[in-house]
Formats: sequence, C-alpha cells, structure tokens
Amino acid sequence: MQCCVSPHEQRLLDKIEGKEDIYRASHPRVFKILDTFDGLKPVIDVERAQYFTESMKETEGELLTLRWAKAMKHIAENITVYIDEDNLICGRGGVKGRYGLLYPELDGDFLDIAIKDLPNRTESPFSISAEDAKIVIEDIAPYWKGKTYHEALNAAFPADVHKLSYDDPEGLNSRFIVNETSSFRSSIQWVHDYEKILKRGFGGIKAEALEKIEALDPLSPRDNVEKKPFLDAIVIVCDAIIIWAQRHAALARELAEKETDMNRKMELFKMADICERVPEHPARTFHEAVQSQWFTQMFSRIEQKTGTIVSNGRMDQYLYPFYKADIENGTIDDDQALELLECLWVGMAQFIDLYVSPTGGAFNEGYAHWEAVTIGGQTPEGRDATNELTYMFLKSKREFPLHYPDLAARIHSRSPERYLADVAETIKDGSGFPKLINDEEVVPIYVSKGATFAEAYDYAVSGCTEARMPNRDTYTSGGAYINFVAAFEMVLNNGKMLKHGEEQLGLETGDPREFKTWDEFWNAYVKQHQLFLKTAFQQQYIINNLRAKHFAQPMGSAMHDLCMKHCLDLHTPQIPEGINLGYFEHMGLGTLVDSLSAIKKLVFDDKKLTMNEVIEACACNFEGKEDVRQLLMTAPCYGNDDAYADDIAVKVDELNVLFGQKYSKELGMHNDIRYVPFTSHVPFGKVVGATPNGRYAWTALSDGSSASHGADKTGPTSVLLSNYNSKNYGHRDRAARMLNIKFTPKCLEGEEGTDKMVSFIRTFCDLKLWHVQFNVINKSTLIAAQKDPEKYKSLIVRIAGYSAYFVDLSPDLQNDLIARTEHESV
Repeated sequence: MQCCVSPHEQRLLDKIEGKEDIYRASHPRVFKILDTFDGLKPVIDVERAQYFTESMKETEGELLTLRWAKAMKHIAENITVYIDEDNLICGRGGVKGRYGLLYPELDGDFLDIAIKDLPNRTESPFSISAEDAKIVIEDIAPYWKGKTYHEALNAAFPADVHKLSYDDPEGLNSRFIVNETSSFRSSIQWVHDYEKILKRGFGGIKAEALEKIEALDPLSPRDNVEKKPFLDAIVIVCDAIIIWAQRHAALARELAEKETDMNRKMELFKMADICERVPEHPARTFHEAVQSQWFTQMFSRIEQKTGTIVSNGRMDQYLYPFYKADIENGTIDDDQALELLECLWVGMAQFIDLYVSPTGGAFNEGYAHWEAVTIGGQTPEGRDATNELTYMFLKSKREFPLHYPDLAARIHSRSPERYLADVAETIKDGSGFPKLINDEEVVPIYVSKGATFAEAYDYAVSGCTEARMPNRDTYTSGGAYINFVAAFEMVLNNGKMLKHGEEQLGLETGDPREFKTWDEFWNAYVKQHQLFLKTAFQQQYIINNLRAKHFAQPMGSAMHDLCMKHCLDLHTPQIPEGINLGYFEHMGLGTLVDSLSAIKKLVFDDKKLTMNEVIEACACNFEGKEDVRQLLMTAPCYGNDDAYADDIAVKVDELNVLFGQKYSKELGMHNDIRYVPFTSHVPFGKVVGATPNGRYAWTALSDGSSASHGADKTGPTSVLLSNYNSKNYGHRDRAARMLNIKFTPKCLEGEEGTDKMVSFIRTFCDLKLWHVQFNVINKSTLIAAQKDPEKYKSLIVRIAGYSAYFVDLSPDLQNDLIARTEHESV
C-alpha cells in the first residue's frame, strides 16, 4: 500500500476490503438509487428518434423551427415517462438504467451501420436490443438517407478540404488532420437561462409569444413567413414541455395510489403536485425549483444533441433564493436540500451522451460528460458570489462518490480564503473535482469581444473548459480540431505523412536536409501551419452557411432573450445584438513545441545532429537509434519555464491568433484559438509518426496546453509559467486552454498541503490562466486498476475537463493518464 492515499483512494481500498462506505449512512437514498445502475453498460433508447422521425415525415415543407417544435410535442405526447424508485425528482429521457438517445437528423445516413458496431467498439460501447435495432434499421434510418447534415457537409467540402478532413469518400472516418466536429453534434456546449424558467415558467414564455403574435403586422410578408411560424413554434414547444411534465404528474399520482409504504406514498403525491405546477408556472420552493430545472435540462437533451451536454449554469446563484427562503421558513434543512440535489445527480448520471460516429466516440472516451455546475465567481455587480449553496456543492462532491455532475469553480482575485480552502480540500479528495476557471482571464476577454461587464461577470462554465453568457452568446457551431503535429511531420517529409505513404497531403516545402538555417525550417513549418488554418476556416465558412438548414432549437430559442426579441431560431448564423464566440482547436502544443525546439537546438544551434539523422530516426520509430532519441530529449521543453522552448510556443500561438484576427470577420464570428482536446489527443496521435521530442510513432500527443508526458521536470509552478509565457496577451483572439496537473496525495497531505494548494490556485489566478484541473492520485493505484479492473470499478479520475471511471477508458487513454508527470511537490 502507498504511504499516503487520497480520501477517494482510501474509500476504494475500503470497498475492496468489504468495508461499508463511510458516507452511506448519511446519504441512504441516493446510494440506494446509485446501486441500481452504477457500472451497467449503457443501452440505446430509440423512442426519441422514432417519434421525432414520425413527426418530421408529416411536416415536410414547413419552417424548420416549426417542424422541430411539432416533433417535440409529438415526442412529449408519446414517449414513455418514468419515475425512478426512491427518487424525489421526476423524469428521464429513456429507459431505466444508463441510456443514450439517437439523433438521426444528425447522422441517420450511417445509423444503420453504426448500430451494428456500437456494442463492440473499444471507446464507450452501447448495447441495443434486437427489436430496437430493427426499428432503427427499417423505420428510422431509411427516412434520413439523403437528408442529414453529415451528408450535406461531406458533399459541400471542396476536394482540397476533403483531403485533409476525411479518410473516405463518404466522410465517415476522420483523417485526424483538420477534423471538423460539427457533424457529430447539433450544437456545441450550451447554458440555458434557467433562472428565467424558475421565475416565469414556460407558461409565461408562451404568453409572451402569444402577445407577440397579436402584435404582428397582418400584411407584412416577413411577419407572416418568418416571425409568425417562429412564434407558433415557441407556443407549441412550451405546450410540449408542459404536457410532458403533466404526464409525469399523472404517473406520480397513479404510483402513489398503488404505493403501500406511507412515506413513499406521500412523496409521490407531493411530486405529482410539483409536476402539475412546474415548469409551467414559476417555482415557489427549493424542491419545485430543482424539479423545474431538471425538466428543462432533460427536455433540452431530447430536443437536440448538444455537444458535451447542456450545462447546469450558475446553480448556486439561481437556486439560492429558493434555498434561503425555505431555510428561513423552516420547510427544509441542509440535509434535505442536499438530498434533492443528489437525486438530481443520480438522474443526470443515467443519461449518457451517445456518439454514433467513430470519430465522435474517439473524441469523448469514458462516456464523457460536461454538464457543469458552476459555483463561486462574481455577481453581475462584480461582488464575490459565494454563498451557502456554493459550499453545499463542494460538500456533495466530497461525500457522494459519483462523477456527475461536473463541477466548475470560478476563481477571482478576491475569492474568500474559506472558499479557496474548501476548493483545495475537494481537489485533495482525489476524484478530479472541481476544475477551476479564472475570472481574471475570462471576464476581460468577453468584455473585449462586446459584452458588458455585468454580462461577463455572470458567465457560466459550459462543456470542457468553455463558458457562455446566457442571452448574449448566440453561436452554436462546432469548430475544427487541427493536428499541428501532422503539419510538423509534413515539413520533415515535404508535405507527406508516413501513415499515408506517397500521398501528397500538404505543401511541397522542400527537402529539409537542404535547409541551412533555422529560419528556413521555421518558414516551411509556417506554410504547412497556415495551410491547415486555411482548411479549417474554409470548413467553418461552409458549416456556418449550412447548419441552419438542418437544425432548429425552438425550446433553446424560447429561453434566449435575443431569439425572442428578433423572432429567430438560435441556430440562425447571425442574430442581431448577439456575440458569436467560436473556436478552432490546437492539438498537441507540447509535442509540437518540443519537436521544434529539438530541431532548432540540436540541428541548427549546437549542430550535434544532422537533419538526416533526425529524419531517419523518426522514420524508423527510433529502432536502433536510441542514442539519437536520448540526445533529442535533452533539448529545452515546454512546461519548464524555459525561455528557449516557451519563445517557440508563443510564436506558434501567435500564428493562430493573427490568422483568427484577420479572417474571423469573414465568417461572421470570433473564431479564436483554443487548446482543449477532450480525449482526442489519443486518436490524433495515432496518425502521426515518431517526433523529434522522443515521442514514439502512433502514440498520444500532449493534451491541451499541458506539457508533453515527462517533459515538465521543474515542478508544477513552471508548468503555469510556461502557459503564461506562451500566451499572446496583447490580442483578444483566444479562447480556453485546458491544463492538466497531477499531484501525489503525499504532496498535499494535511493542512500544509491545503495551504500549498491554495497558494497554487492564487498563482494560477494571478497569471490570468483560463483553466486548470487536477488528479490527486498515486500512479500505483492506476496501474493496479489497469491490471484488476473488477476491483477498481469505482475509481474516478480526471480526464479532459470531465471525470470518468478509469476502467471505462481505453487502454491507450489509461496509459496516457498513467504517463502524466506525477508532481511530488508544489
């Protein structure tokens, strides 16, 4: 056994030894619910796809937003409704247990093929019954052939763009070079204005839409052709969610009548009363507010596939008035409030975001999810926002062993010491929560892009590391993931890649053996880099003009002030007064920078190696060339606060920033650089040969803005400083940076360890870095879990903006996590 383990590791060891979880007695209800589904393989539920398809068949020719609303109402009227045994919160989107939904409007053209493969794939497999598979293959998929967004996008890409995007004519498999991501999600991460629903209810939004209909000019062609159908859609979708809630109320009442246990009978009757009120009407109590929020987020998941799942927003802010009132009037206590929230967590944990495409599955291993609950931060007035609920969310994460929901803690320069200490203690617990987002970076960036300070202060974390300003953000299209390490390999091979042989994928930048200076090599790299950027921006131009023909979001639009004001669906490319914040992804920053540094230092500066020696060593994956590999690995590396490597990193970043600055306006958006790979640094690495930083062929690239595995040798503060040094703070054309750091539990042991972590968080904040997240775990625990997964089923680890069960990850991703540098001091 290790000399020091995290609390999470200790609970796991206790479980292996047959000991009872120390918190089970104080959380009996939610542990009981968790036991019914935890660890089960997810099942595909086809009802949403079936009823959606039925309705779309009947409404062809109508405005897409109106068709979508009618489909939502058809689903609400027919889909099976469920109330989980023992749960105090009603509603789910599919069958009992862990389940995923199908969205045939997105990828129905190959749904019939994918259904056969999903149960057996390595990354996040799903099972499906023979009966449901038959429905998909015979009833759902045939209708969507020739109608899906994926097919339209594949056909729209010019040959030069297609060549770097897809590995087959049908566009089913990515080349993992310049990878579009919009075809496996209807929208990128999103945050709804839940407070609006809690204060007004969908009945209030419906009333607003009806008033707008009455005010339309009956003779206006625009009002009749565009605005009237949009507003009709809002009325219909409001009716739809109300119908859905009322069906839950009826089921709760029916179950209550049959229930013999008097306590459960009274719970069910109360749940029926609540579902009859919300989300149609404003919430009055904490219980009503939690139920209303759940209905809203769950029905939103039924409406469309939001990439990384729709987030929960600033839950400690919009729920706080209801909590405070109920505490003061004595109708609820902290234990009851926490139990309601954790009933929500176990409901959330049963919905699994299903990626049908092989590319989507590879991007999001371990049943990835990012339904972030945002805590802390600042009020719209710029005051500290922490309250009693903030601490309750942190307490729940320490006591209830579930990696749902994701938890994001906003940090600012005046964050209270108590809050930072509680955040530090939760990080030390070892399950990877919370991730930290920095107000000192996010708020000024959003203001520079057009937001007011009040809007920027009120941002909520959504997805892996990004954030949204409800009612001001209006951009929903997924951006490109760009493998710039592939661009580097093309420099070594005059526009070719080892994986693709003699196929000319990139530019012919010349034989690098003939380059006499570092500038010649760098300029060749810049050309390949800009080719990739050019391809990504062409992709996005086409995507931005195509998606509104295939997707609508009437419920999401109903909750957005600007959509209601201008009578435009949220997927409209340009919504007046909106801020279009998008991004393109830089893959493998550490791998790229370290490889460039090795070439510059050892070939051109010190002349210890020839270019030919480097190319030959990489071409043979260092077989028989270990001496060359070891010499290459002596070069300065990113992640060590080393100016030699960091100066290269900031120049690479500048290429992205300046390109975005110049050409984003042609896309009608802010298309900014981001460093957030999820788990895609693994599949992106599988297409790239060995690189001069000593990385072996086909292995993972560095993740996010983290250092290459094992390259960060001078401590975690140096990792922060390299992040700082590599950013172009003089430009606003940047978005999130994901940063992973792994500590040993021994490093953070006791009060001294908590104090060290608080200081580290303060340094992160002062440097104005966007994001950081932690694993606090022993390497030996990960190795033991890999060898004996049955014993370690409940081991939770931090991956890429989310936490997951370690045993749910592919061996490649497990190895990637094991290989991350284990810092033993702060």
